[in-house]
Amino acid sequence: MIATSYRYIVQRAGVRSGHPIVEGTRIGVHDVVAMIKTGASVDAVATSFPRLTRAQVYECLAYYEDHQPELEPLVAAQTEHLDE
Repeated sequence: MIATSYRYIVQRAGVRSGHPIVEGTRIGVHDVVAMIKTGASVDAVATSFPRLTRAQVYECLAYYEDHQPELEPLVAAQTEHLDE
């Protein structure tokens, strides 16, 4: 496991292709960000992923802000079907 400077975000080889995830889950940071970018509220994301707390959702957003070049292609891939 690769720890990050974020409390809830880790990376694990072989889990979600090594992309950042919420610790203790297989939920990718990009999964959370894609939901927010498509109009979901923080509460809606936490409801959709019952294992996530609001704090973890906010931390995913903070991580994304600090790592946009790395994560934007993953987010775009998840939301591209919405442009059709």
